Amino acid sequence: MLLSCSAMRAVEHRAFAQGVAPEALMDEAGARIALAVQQFHPTPGRCTVHFGKGHNGGDALVAARWLAAAGWAVQLAPAFPREQWAPLTERKFTQLPASVHAPQELGLRPRGPAVVLDGLLGLGSSGPLREPILSAVHAIHRARLLDGARVFAIDLPSGLDADSGAACADAVSADVTLTIGFPKRGLVADTATQWVGRLAVLPLAELTARVLPQDPPQETIATPFSLRPIWPPRRFDLHKGDCGRVAIIAGSPGMTGAASLAARACVHAGAGLVTLYATPDIEPRLAVTTPPEVMVRAVDDYREVLGARHDVLAIGPGLGSRHRDQILALLRETPMPAVVDADALNALALEPELLVDCAGPRLLTPHPGEMRRLDPEAVSLSRDATALRFTARYPHTLLLKGARTIVAQRGLPLSYNATGCPGMASGGMGDTLTGVCAALIAQGLSCYDAARLGAWICGRAAEFAAQRASEEALTASLVIDALGQAFTALRSEGV
Repeated sequence: MLLSCSAMRAVEHRAFAQGVAPEALMDEAGARIALAVQQFHPTPGRCTVHFGKGHNGGDALVAARWLAAAGWAVQLAPAFPREQWAPLTERKFTQLPASVHAPQELGLRPRGPAVVLDGLLGLGSSGPLREPILSAVHAIHRARLLDGARVFAIDLPSGLDADSGAACADAVSADVTLTIGFPKRGLVADTATQWVGRLAVLPLAELTARVLPQDPPQETIATPFSLRPIWPPRRFDLHKGDCGRVAIIAGSPGMTGAASLAARACVHAGAGLVTLYATPDIEPRLAVTTPPEVMVRAVDDYREVLGARHDVLAIGPGLGSRHRDQILALLRETPMPAVVDADALNALALEPELLVDCAGPRLLTPHPGEMRRLDPEAVSLSRDATALRFTARYPHTLLLKGARTIVAQRGLPLSYNATGCPGMASGGMGDTLTGVCAALIAQGLSCYDAARLGAWICGRAAEFAAQRASEEALTASLVIDALGQAFTALRSEGV
C-alpha cells in the first residue's frame, strides 16, 4: 500500500491516539534500519551517520546504536548544534555507546564496506535545501563519489518530495532508500528512480497491526513479506510432474543465446520439465549449448506445439521475424498461459487486438521500446498510466520492464518491483526473466503473481551477483547462477 505524506501522518496520529509511544516506533524503525543495512552488507565496516534535528535523525541514531553493537565502526555527523535537537533525538543520542561518540581518525579506515546513513530530513521537509543541510548533503555526495560509500536514505532521500517524487537541486542520490512504515507515493514516481535507488519497505508492527486501513490497496510494492504467502515451501512428496511442463519457443540464426538463457533460467527457477522448440537450422547448436536438463526438439512449424502436452508456453526471445504468422497463430490459439517477450511482442504489435479474444491468459513482458510499439499513443504517459491504460483495454497481465518494473492486471493492485541494480542494463536479462516467469506459472502461480515474484527474484539475484563481481561485470548468466540464493533470500530476508 502506498501512502501520501498526509495519509502517513494520519496513520501515525491514529497510532498515538491508541496508545502507541513515538519512542517505541523510533526504536523499532532504527532496529529495522540496522538490520536492512546488514542484509545488504553482512560484513561490518564503517558507517557515517548524517542526521538532522528531528525524528528522522532519531531513527538514524537508533540504527547507529545497533550497528555499533554488531561491530561496525560508527561516526556521527550532526547537521545542527545539539541544543536544536528534538527531545527524542537528544534522548537517542544519550543512549549511544561511548565508541560512537569518539571521533574517528580519518586515516584509519576499518576493513569492510563503507556506508552512509542519510537521516537529515523527513516527511515534513519541502522546498530547496538550505544550510546546514546543504553542506551535509554535499558531504554525502563526496563520500559516495570519492570514497565509494553506499548511501542508505532513511524514509526518503533528503531533497526528494515524498508526494510528487520531484527532486530539488543537490538532492541525495541514494543507493538504497529504506522507507519506514509504508512506502510513500513519490518514491515510485518515474522522476524519482535515480535518487531513490533500491527501494526497501520497513514495516512497523505497531502501525500495520493496529491501524492498517481495510480498503484493498490500489498500488503496492512487492516485498518478501507480501510474496512469501504465494510461494510456500515445497511439499516433501513433490515430483517433477507437479512442477509443470514448459514449452519454450526461442532462438534464430545468430540469436541462439537468448534461447539458451531462457531455458537455463527456467530450469533454475524450478520447472519440472522444460522443452525448447527450435527450427532445424539451429536445433543442432542448441542441443549442445543448452543445459542437459532441457529437451531440445526440432520443429518445421512452431504450431506443432499446439498438439504437445505442456502447462505453459514461453515465446519470443531471439526469435526474429521469420515466423511471424506462426507466432501470432500460437498466441491466438493456445489455451495454456503464455509468457510473451521480445520478437513475439514485436509480432503482436502488428495485431494487438488479437489479445481481446485469444484462447488463454497471457503475460506480456515489454521493455519501454516494445511498449511503445504495442501502444504508440501512450508515449507521453507515465509508466504507471501506460500500464493501467493497456490493461484496461486487454484482459491480460503486463510486466513493464524498467528500473522500477511495474506489474499490472485489470482488477488487481498495480505492483512495483523494488529489487535490482544498474548492472541489469545488459543483454539477456529479459530472456532470463521470461524463463523464470514461465517456470513459476508452471508451478501453479497466476500470470500476475508469477510476474511479481519473477521480477523480485531476478532483481535480487542480480544484487547478489553484482556483490560478487561488480555492476559493470554483471551478466545474465551470473544472474541465473544466483537465482537459488534469491529464492532462499525470499524466505529469510526482511526487505
